[in-house]
Amino acid sequence: MSTKQKLEPPKTAENPIKYFVVKLCGHATLASAHVLFSNGLVDGDMVEFLTLSGILTAKKLSSDSGGQFYIELNFPVAQTVKYDLVDDPSLVKAFSDTTVIDVHITTVSEDLLVELPSGKAVEDFQPHFDVIEKCPGKAGVIITGPATPESGFDIISRYFCPRFGVPEDPVTGSVHCALAAYWSKKFGKSNLIAYQASPRGGKLELRLDEEKQRVELSGKGITIMEGSIVV
Repeated sequence: MSTKQKLEPPKTAENPIKYFVVKLCGHATLASAHVLFSNGLVDGDMVEFLTLSGILTAKKLSSDSGGQFYIELNFPVAQTVKYDLVDDPSLVKAFSDTTVIDVHITTVSEDLLVELPSGKAVEDFQPHFDVIEKCPGKAGVIITGPATPESGFDIISRYFCPRFGVPEDPVTGSVHCALAAYWSKKFGKSNLIAYQASPRGGKLELRLDEEKQRVELSGKGITIMEGSIVV
């Protein structure tokens, strides 16, 4: 998931904005690739981005019946280690209204990954952001559970990051770098269909390359606004 580091200038009473660097961002990578491909600004169907997470590639895939094309992003895997729920009272409080199956923490960004019994439990979860903000880890909280077979998905997730001014993120490509590895081990397969159940929601197709420790995420970008800047 995204690694965030505070930047200067510091917050003041007049300027309470929190500054941070995102080393890995699915939104930015997908949007940038979509603009480049849509406007013919790159030759071919592949573009590389030099980022704080190394080289990230975006590949233009075939279009659907409506003419919208898919983009496949290639990101590094985010590993997780087990975290003991009882070690932190704030974490216990945040999930006191639901059953927790397991808790892990991502090794780089220190997002918490909390497994619930089912995708429905994920969708029904009522977050208390003031409590979640105090949970351990340096970034946010991922909640996830297995989807029902009839849903057409393998896994359901949501992502909360109130610590950095994002109560609930709509669709987060970077957290699926951890979810792909986590659920691949549980399901024994490398291809997964994921749904992030935010109010806006979004579908992601995941493929884990365990040998190269990479995750391929496929999705669509949509242009919602165009403008010009006069310098």
